[in-house]
Amino acid sequence: MRLNGAQTLIKLLEDQGVEVIFGYPGGTVLEIYDALLNSSIKHILVRHEQGAAHAASGYARATGGVGVCLATSGPGATNLVTGIATAYMDSIPIVFFTGQVPQAMVGTDAFQEVDITGITHPITKHNYLVQDIKDLPRIVAEAFYISKTGRPGPVLIDIPRNVSMDITEFKHCPSVDIRGYKPTTKGHPAMIKKAVHAIQESKNLVICTGGGVIHGNASDEVEQIAHMTKGKVVSTLMGLGSYPARSKEFFGMLGTYGSQSANEAVQQCDCLLALGMRFDDRVVGNPDKFAPNATIIHIDIDPAEIGKNIRADIPIVGDIKNILVDMLKLLDKNLISNKSIATISPEKMSVPLKTGLNVPWILSQLSKMAPEDILITTDVGQHQMWTATHYAFNKPRSFISSGGLGTMGYGIPAALGVQIAKPDHLVVAITGDGSFQMGMTEIGAIAELGLPIKILIFNNQTLGMVRQLQHYYSGQRYTGVHFENKIDFVMLAKAFGAEGYRIDDPLEASKIMEKALHNGKFTIIECPIDAENLVLPIVLAGKGLEEMTKNI
Repeated sequence: MRLNGAQTLIKLLEDQGVEVIFGYPGGTVLEIYDALLNSSIKHILVRHEQGAAHAASGYARATGGVGVCLATSGPGATNLVTGIATAYMDSIPIVFFTGQVPQAMVGTDAFQEVDITGITHPITKHNYLVQDIKDLPRIVAEAFYISKTGRPGPVLIDIPRNVSMDITEFKHCPSVDIRGYKPTTKGHPAMIKKAVHAIQESKNLVICTGGGVIHGNASDEVEQIAHMTKGKVVSTLMGLGSYPARSKEFFGMLGTYGSQSANEAVQQCDCLLALGMRFDDRVVGNPDKFAPNATIIHIDIDPAEIGKNIRADIPIVGDIKNILVDMLKLLDKNLISNKSIATISPEKMSVPLKTGLNVPWILSQLSKMAPEDILITTDVGQHQMWTATHYAFNKPRSFISSGGLGTMGYGIPAALGVQIAKPDHLVVAITGDGSFQMGMTEIGAIAELGLPIKILIFNNQTLGMVRQLQHYYSGQRYTGVHFENKIDFVMLAKAFGAEGYRIDDPLEASKIMEKALHNGKFTIIECPIDAENLVLPIVLAGKGLEEMTKNI
């Protein structure tokens, strides 16, 4: 069977089990879009290429599979860059395809030419410029393998238009064996035994779950270890949902905006079992004073993360599920049966509120009304931290947000991808008025597809988190953070054919939320709040505000 490069590519994607592509067409990908017409793959037409990247991210995170994204050359490709970096920082498996000018024109500053492989080299696990149509089967197979194995991440394939037009005999994806890329999956037996010994000897164990627990599908094993050891459990932002928030042993999110009980638990523990986390600056604060009395066991599939930010007394590299299964085989229940019960009570961070609606209360109402299988996306800002600390996430892949890069405009397109992945689930995007205006391009796609996504906007007519930083560090001199023009979000919803609600009265909040969540339609809910309401960072005993918040 002889096919052109574009037809070959689509057949190869079908080989990989791809069901959905998020994309935006253009001149250098005309042949690829033409080949999609006869494919089983569903194409989702977004309104901006960055939205395609975030939608593919939401899809990948909701399914645990690989997201796929397609854009044309030049501005189409560069519009993907923020989405690629977002996926790279949060270890999300996505394969990006970009069109490129014909090979004969590369380097001539041709119309819509850009060196996208050079631009994205630092923010992809790997990238390719396809030079020969005969290389496509190998490159596609390798890209998907690299993206989803080891520490997941984005891979980009740049395809010159002449490659898409060339003709060759079709060959299926080959098996993959990449020299120099052999991710470690099994933990070192001696280090596992050493870790088990430290856990059994400890009197005050704390388990910290990161995003790696979710990527590795290891939540069940974490629960078993926590119950066996009577350990306290805390989570990073990316790890929320990896451990049931309503469990008595869960102490909340760790870090600058986390719960005081979680931070105190880590500071007081004598053994910290860190699972699939990277000890970023928001979690650690001052590295010299972090968990000062603890033996730190750090388990991660990426050896580069071990010891990068915090010392690892017992480092274990490998697949987290495999390692925890091996640890469970060695844990002796008799040696840990007399462990002390937690002396710190799990509690959520209190938020000082000045006037207006109480955001934590609104989130608690959402938590009570929503079904157990609800999926929540957020943007970045105060609303993200309120959601992380005041909504009870009890299942893996139920909380989808930009962590490492902190990308505003992520939540709405991510919700699009999540709803495509999980059509029978309730999907709610929680955002602020600033973030909404960065991601609102995709409400056109949501409306056109008839997706019943709910967007909850906390509107304080300001860039709340930046204003909060100016409150503390700029002597309450506020510059460039206020929106003077008031947007009628309810009218905006109607312009797109969506349902629109505004919560002005706390007494009406529950009734409106109930109606909005169960109307089966695309819905925007505006909740005006006062700009004086702040998400205060945690201040531990003996730590000043300046030290604890220096990296926020």
